[in-house]
Amino acid sequence: MFYINRATVVEWFRNRLPVDTLMEHLTSKQVPRHRHSIWYYFGGLTLFFFIVQVITGILLMFYYRPTPDHAYESILFIMNEVRYGWLIRSTHSWAANLMIGTLFIHLISVFFMQAYRPPREMMWISGVVLLGLVLGFGFTGYLLPWDEMAFYATQIGTEIPKSIPIVGESIMVLLRGGQEIGSATLTRMYSLHVVVLPLATLLIVGLHLFLNQYYGVSTPVKTTKRKNSIQFFPNYMLRDLRVWLIAFLALLSVAMIYPWGLGEEADILKPAPEGIKPEWYFLPLYQTLKIVPPRIWYFDGEALVNIVFLFGGILLIVLPFIDRRSRNKERNIFIKVVGLIILIYLIGMTIFAYMD
Repeated sequence: MFYINRATVVEWFRNRLPVDTLMEHLTSKQVPRHRHSIWYYFGGLTLFFFIVQVITGILLMFYYRPTPDHAYESILFIMNEVRYGWLIRSTHSWAANLMIGTLFIHLISVFFMQAYRPPREMMWISGVVLLGLVLGFGFTGYLLPWDEMAFYATQIGTEIPKSIPIVGESIMVLLRGGQEIGSATLTRMYSLHVVVLPLATLLIVGLHLFLNQYYGVSTPVKTTKRKNSIQFFPNYMLRDLRVWLIAFLALLSVAMIYPWGLGEEADILKPAPEGIKPEWYFLPLYQTLKIVPPRIWYFDGEALVNIVFLFGGILLIVLPFIDRRSRNKERNIFIKVVGLIILIYLIGMTIFAYMD
């Protein structure tokens, strides 16, 4: 009888993979403890919800058919015929929203703790890029059920870049695959959602995690550490896994109690129903476009709003190079006040959009 010695197999892998070096690094790494330590968990939660997205997304791909004639019916089949299909789809949709929410919280906490200061500029830039990719997931995945709300919300969403000077029309045609939303649009959104964005996200997530392990966890400026920092492995990892378990139970509970619904099938000949709004993470832009007048002096109001939001995203990326005081490990009250005003504005516009 053929016998495999487990110790020999383990030794074979240890001699060919840098397991000992990795374990030495993980056990020597320390996570600082202070009054803001709780915010560290949101980065791990974002990673957890992304993993859930990947797993449930693969399961949904087995049955989904990305054509206007079959997309809606395939979603109905998943929800009504596939065993636990409704739960997988509901979990996928809720995890997407929670992933975006935890990423927003993580980015905001990093901003106010000035964790983007040298030498962590690339960590901040990769995090902002991840935010853009995650928002891309939300936008491209919204059309896939091919129901009324998804169809007309995507129609409105793809028209927004149209007002941008010079490149706006080209961006709209690139997203739609033509002048109107149709089969080409669904194919492009599906390809972006299941191939392009996941590959880009995996690459940036890998870079972000590598930089996090290399530089370690940042401590807020002029924050007093506690004497007993936490060893990353196994102490902090066990705490992180406990948070993941709580998040998983909460996600399943929400997915079962409030299953993600499906509206009527999209009909391009029907007029758009009233009350069409994008998902909550696009509401600040949507509400701003609603309240801004068509013309502001000599400028087109919609184009001006799009340019301002685009410029804000660029400023967010280059923030570590703008905030000179952070290089000297000093607090920058002005940057924090501006950030707080913008945050209040975004939250306010989201609330107003729901109330409208």
